[in-house]
Amino acid sequence: MESDRFVRVRGARVHNLRGVDVAMPRDALVAFTGVSGSGKSSLAFGTLYAESQRRYLESVAPYARRLLHQAGTPDVDDVTGLPPAVALEQRRSVPSSRSSVGTVTMVSNSLRMLMSRAGDYPDGAERLDSDAFSANTAAGACPECHGQGVVYEVTEDSLVPDPSLTIRQGAIASWPGAWQGKNLRDLLAVLGHDIDVPWRDLPAEERAWILFTDEQPVVTVHPERDPDRIQRPYQGKYSSAKRLVLHAYADSKSETSRKRAERFLVSAACPLCGGRRLRPEALAVTFAGHDIAALAAMPLRVLADLLRPYAEEGQGPAAVLSQDLVARIDVLVELGLGYLSTSRPSPTLSGGELQRLRLGTQLRSGLFGVVYVLDEPSAGLHPADTEALTSVLVRLKRSGNSVFLVEHDLDVVRTADWVVDVGPGAGVHGGRVLFSGPVAGLERVEESVTRRYLFREHAPRVGEPRTPGGWLKLRGVTRNNLRDLDVDVPLGVFTAITGVSGAGKSTLLDALAEASEAGRVVRVNQQPIGRTPRSNLATYTGLFDVVRKLFAATDEAVRRGYDAGRFSFNVQGGRCETCKGEGYVSVELLFLPSTYAPCPDCHGARYNPETLEITHQGLTVAQVLDLTVDDALAFLPEAARSLRTLHDVGLGYLRLGQPATELSGGEAQRVKLAAELQRTGRGHTLYLLDEPTAGLHPADTEVLMRQLGALVDGGGTVVVVEHDLDVIARADHVIDLGPGGGEEGGTIVAQGAPAEVAASPASRTAAYLGARL
Repeated sequence: MESDRFVRVRGARVHNLRGVDVAMPRDALVAFTGVSGSGKSSLAFGTLYAESQRRYLESVAPYARRLLHQAGTPDVDDVTGLPPAVALEQRRSVPSSRSSVGTVTMVSNSLRMLMSRAGDYPDGAERLDSDAFSANTAAGACPECHGQGVVYEVTEDSLVPDPSLTIRQGAIASWPGAWQGKNLRDLLAVLGHDIDVPWRDLPAEERAWILFTDEQPVVTVHPERDPDRIQRPYQGKYSSAKRLVLHAYADSKSETSRKRAERFLVSAACPLCGGRRLRPEALAVTFAGHDIAALAAMPLRVLADLLRPYAEEGQGPAAVLSQDLVARIDVLVELGLGYLSTSRPSPTLSGGELQRLRLGTQLRSGLFGVVYVLDEPSAGLHPADTEALTSVLVRLKRSGNSVFLVEHDLDVVRTADWVVDVGPGAGVHGGRVLFSGPVAGLERVEESVTRRYLFREHAPRVGEPRTPGGWLKLRGVTRNNLRDLDVDVPLGVFTAITGVSGAGKSTLLDALAEASEAGRVVRVNQQPIGRTPRSNLATYTGLFDVVRKLFAATDEAVRRGYDAGRFSFNVQGGRCETCKGEGYVSVELLFLPSTYAPCPDCHGARYNPETLEITHQGLTVAQVLDLTVDDALAFLPEAARSLRTLHDVGLGYLRLGQPATELSGGEAQRVKLAAELQRTGRGHTLYLLDEPTAGLHPADTEVLMRQLGALVDGGGTVVVVEHDLDVIARADHVIDLGPGGGEEGGTIVAQGAPAEVAASPASRTAAYLGARL
């Protein structure tokens, strides 16, 4: 039957989708397009992937279900013809520090097996299990550093940076603040130490005891009298500054506490393993003359070349395991990741790098008959790498799979078999499927914003480059793969830093951020504007302060004595206490993960009934938070400047109370840009943006470019790391790094106006840029 070849969705209402009905073919490359916030991710991930996962989990034992991350149950009438799905998202959560390129791709497993079965052992040594070559196992981890490669210690200088201060004045900078710090100070006073002389004047033996003692004496403290409250004597236990710092770093569940403790630590390579993280007996085993730490530190491309001769031998453990490793690595090299090493920690990778690593692993898995749902796989890719990515996606399809991808790179979309265009606008102005069919058919859909860019009806406006107002000169930059680099960045113009993945672009941006002579430096990245639903658009931009003051100034609020704090959902008083101002409550389910439901008392409004009796121009505070930025423009003239800048960066569709956790990386970056744009006196500022167009539809990129241009015209300097050729073509100055990634990058290949870079024979960017000029 014809219908058997299609996945059919009826009545999808996830997020802003408006009862969407759509069909798309299986065993095909299907691209989901539309402006940012149009609803394409809600359809691809929130509906199709979530429904596939829900069906799979119904077959899993309930006790095992709670161990799996669940996407939730989508609001949809029916989905038919849906195979099992694998989601490859650009996860924004931070992977474990123990996770690495090797663990993500399973290259580490094969490498450890190679050392175990085919390694050269010292005479008389017993063969080791593969676990003995892993720093993440008790069998393999160096006993001195527990597999970390570094040891952490504290010194008097790290704990007491200013020895001219007294203990009472805060000489021991590593101590906690507030009551805990006062408690430690009082304990030392009771123990007979002078807390009112400069630290440097205390005897060396006494200073060492205070900072490093293993003793934990318990004494009775009589607090200083406070006329406002009664404070009774209490028993207190003293712990040394060293003990407190090491405990906070090793055991604290709070990332903030761990980061603070880390400031007082001094790290050094482990003296036993020399930073190689493994036991001596594992490091004594070699293959091709290298121990496993050396092999893991090689760029993947170099490692594959080293193993290839062994793989061609055809038999024996060394040949079989080398064949597996070379096959795994070749796919990753094809995806433009050959500059990464197996030991590279996952937290240092970009979202695009992580997604491509997982994609390469899936290609080797041999699965067929599944739907792969990908989130902008081209994000962070140079055009040369995008071509390789496209060929891998086609191979995944030819292996008998369906590939559904949310994508903004129209060169990738043009290679698709089918396109689902969602829109026409964003948020409340989107949520409809404008077209679902072969790519060529989209050209007939007048309502589609994507159409203009997909069929080259739109070309970048390339004008005369601006003239620099001076130069920021960096000399001898050495960090990551930049080695003794000299670079001149023009001031008062728009500069694009280009190059293949791993060329050193973000590293150069970091170096620029530390260039103090540029004056004020502003980094605008794609990190979330908040990590909980309590943080939202209104709170981040300061709009909520205006809203709360307006409500507090109403006649009824004044009569009742309500101040601005009454209208905050983060503090007691005006909020709903059933849900503590969250708007929803956690529902505990036996054998299943907790789920969330609207609060039974406030029904999601976040406030108690008395607070919601106060209205401003007929709306409650909860209803105002539910307004979109565009709707709020007429309602809140007092906040017109903030609202206008949000509208100008293309975020008019967002609700004022939209939780930070619901914003994409591109949306979060534009919120930050809007917050910066509403400042006054911005001239002579250096703005640094890392791939600002990632996650943006070409129409949204146009909006962003207008705002960045306004910053330059206002006297600022804008420097972006960028792969979007239309943006690069419109830059005043281009710095192209390369020629390759990792060890093969880190040098300036070409620089100057876009036309000059496009003419460079040494630049891998040149040919692609020249086609756009």
